[in-house]
Amino acid sequence: MSSDVIIRLEAVTRVYKVGVESIRALDGVDLQVRQNEYVAIMGQSGSGKSTLMNILGCLDRATSGRYLLCGQDTTKMSDTQLARIRNKQIGFVFQSFELLGQLNALRNVELPLIYSSNGWFSRKELAMEALARVGLADRVKHKPNQLSGGEKQRVAIARALINKPSILLADEPTGNLDTHTSEEIMALFDRLHQEGQTIIMVTHEMDIARHAKRIIRMRDGRIVSDSSTQHDLSLHGSDGGQ
Repeated sequence: MSSDVIIRLEAVTRVYKVGVESIRALDGVDLQVRQNEYVAIMGQSGSGKSTLMNILGCLDRATSGRYLLCGQDTTKMSDTQLARIRNKQIGFVFQSFELLGQLNALRNVELPLIYSSNGWFSRKELAMEALARVGLADRVKHKPNQLSGGEKQRVAIARALINKPSILLADEPTGNLDTHTSEEIMALFDRLHQEGQTIIMVTHEMDIARHAKRIIRMRDGRIVSDSSTQHDLSLHGSDGGQ
């Protein structure tokens, strides 16, 4: 495997049992993502994009096939090992922010370091650094109910970045934001990518996906297209839908 390939999926399937029925959410997915790529995953509801994101984030396990993350075969890991690799290698950004309401921005950003021996003693300094990186150095003592939607998502992004993860996974990161705020958040993602961050984003909005450099489209648990954003736009247009 090339040294700059940090994600490699080989014939990955994910089958769910619903009563006596088997639902094949992923059907033999092969995928490579290189360091510092910026990838958008698109597809209609039920296409498999959320299942793929859960596999990539080590939140779920493949039924068959292999998933190598930074050269490590996650399919052979214990739950404890998966939790450790999630905390160290992967930063998560969710549509619903997932902030704790009783904690201020600084404490929310510190949370991943509570479970990390590396940053325990310097967690306040690292959290301040992460908040400054997303433009919130003046909001560290504000609780979520004192922040706008865009500021909440910036706090969530700072929290995702605090462990300096190999991959930033964003699941519909602008889904709860208005158009102007969405563009501000995407400008932040663009800057993070320019600074060297690998980003994989699930979205159903073409205006959001066009910020990525590569667009993967899914249908029925399979990848049906995988091309540069420029090529994808030439095929599907600027409102290429889902």
